[in-house]
Amino acid sequence: MNLTNPLLAIVGPLPQWMNFLIMGTAIFLAAFGSFLWFVLFRKKRRRRKRHHRNGGEIKPNPTLAESGGLPPVRDEKKSSAPPPTT
Repeated sequence: MNLTNPLLAIVGPLPQWMNFLIMGTAIFLAAFGSFLWFVLFRKKRRRRKRHHRNGGEIKPNPTLAESGGLPPVRDEKKSSAPPPTT
């Protein structure tokens, strides 16, 4: 008789598939519990309502023609870097 673990004295050692089944069930229950906690107790995001003061019209981004076209072409010889300081 094994006196160190009374459960083993009554039941005997478990087969390998039973150990695998017990561990798999424990992992599944932990994952399922954390999923339920996430779904039930997460903070709900509050969406801010935006009020448009332009009478409900949404203006798209202006086209190049509406904004005055492209800027003038740069001269390749001119450097866009600032002049060195001495």
